[in-house]
Amino acid sequence: MPFARMIAAQTGADHHVHELTQRDMLDFLPRMIELQDEPIADPVCFPVYCVSRLARENRVIVCQVGEGADELFCGYPLWKTTLALQRWSDVPVPAALKRIGLAVLRLAGRDRSPRYEWLRRSATGEPVFWSGAEAFTEAHKRRLIAPDFLGKIETRSSWEVLAPVRKRFDEAAWDRSPLNWMTYSDLQLRLPELLLMRVDKMSMGASLETRVPFLDHKFVELAMSIPTRIKTGDGGLKYLLKKAVRGLIPSELIDRPKQGFGVPISEWSFGRLGEVARAELDRFCRDTGYFDRGEVFRLIEAGSGPQIWYLLNFALWWRAYVAR
Repeated sequence: MPFARMIAAQTGADHHVHELTQRDMLDFLPRMIELQDEPIADPVCFPVYCVSRLARENRVIVCQVGEGADELFCGYPLWKTTLALQRWSDVPVPAALKRIGLAVLRLAGRDRSPRYEWLRRSATGEPVFWSGAEAFTEAHKRRLIAPDFLGKIETRSSWEVLAPVRKRFDEAAWDRSPLNWMTYSDLQLRLPELLLMRVDKMSMGASLETRVPFLDHKFVELAMSIPTRIKTGDGGLKYLLKKAVRGLIPSELIDRPKQGFGVPISEWSFGRLGEVARAELDRFCRDTGYFDRGEVFRLIEAGSGPQIWYLLNFALWWRAYVAR
């Protein structure tokens, strides 16, 4: 909030504060499912709608949003981690040793963990980065899906969606660096299927138009032509963008830790939201046979807020658009 006040004061913008509660989110759930029209499964839909409505109530009819900046200029902390993991994955270690490591992790009950999935991809020659929107590892999905339904999909995996994208990248990219792959894959999948879908549907639900200047095709072409070493610069996130606006925007804003437009889903999952999820997912498991009820309730008991939200979102969408 102090940073928002700071930039509002510098630009002469009107600053408004609207505090959102767990009750507000629960009341919004039916409307959110209606606006999404598909299981987008991102809790940020809630504050995006609320800030869009706040803007519209203050006679704003068009807003510019920043989608695309993180993807084009390496703005996510997870991307830095993934780039380091890819460097380790590229070290010529025999696949047999990696498979031994996988076996050890399985015996330790760690096959649901991201570390297991990263090592599995390395052992099979797949890129470490699949998407910026991963919710469950491949092994965890197989535990989560009910046994009868799992038998119908056999050995299929999410890599089937990524493989054609990777093939196009390998065939056409001028520089097949890991960072360019991450940008390319998210421009193909996460941005259009999640981030842009999210902001468009929620803003239009409040009768607000949004524009995405970072995704102007000429700007994207320019960004994709910049070598990785220049984009990452001193190793910080969004190095080039920060360098470009230094002196125009207060340094306190430029140098502050990255903070997403988040929702305290993990905290709320121990409250009323968790109770709603428990009841809704219990009914969904009984009615459909898609998910393993034991694994679903293990997540609920563990307070795995984001994962609970993804499943709840799917269950609410299914009841609204399929069961009816």
